[in-house]
Amino acid sequence: MEKRNQNIEVCARAVIMNQGRILICWHKLNNHYFFPGGHVEYGELAEKALSRELKEELDIKIKKALFIGLTENIYSDYDISGGPARYEQKGEPHHEINLVFQVFTDKVKDKSMEDYIDFSFFSQKEFRTKRVLPPSLQKSVLKWLKDKKTFRICEVRS
Repeated sequence: MEKRNQNIEVCARAVIMNQGRILICWHKLNNHYFFPGGHVEYGELAEKALSRELKEELDIKIKKALFIGLTENIYSDYDISGGPARYEQKGEPHHEINLVFQVFTDKVKDKSMEDYIDFSFFSQKEFRTKRVLPPSLQKSVLKWLKDKKTFRICEVRS
């Protein structure tokens, strides 16, 4: 495998619940769901990054964040998007680490502050049917909702 893109993306992701429903984000350009949150910048702690991202995306403040797990994924953007790559990578290998937190917020809302994404709450049954990326994170959160055990999943998809 040729290694043109050698960056590892570190992301902080939020599991936000409201009356048993899970908040996920729809990416309008790439046609998939993902958990709220985003990239951790160099020199920034994951919880601070999550706080910043949730303020930018939803205009909410974190009251409490509990670490619940980690997923590490290596994949091709083409492999998971089913279409054009998210960036200029065009099918190059992509390495991502997601630090996942159960988040309690000052208010519960699903109105996006960003034009390219929408947020919705789904029941666990509905959530299972959605195309959430990375798939390992969706599976891990579903398992965590049942057993509340911290998870660590590593997945390589070629």
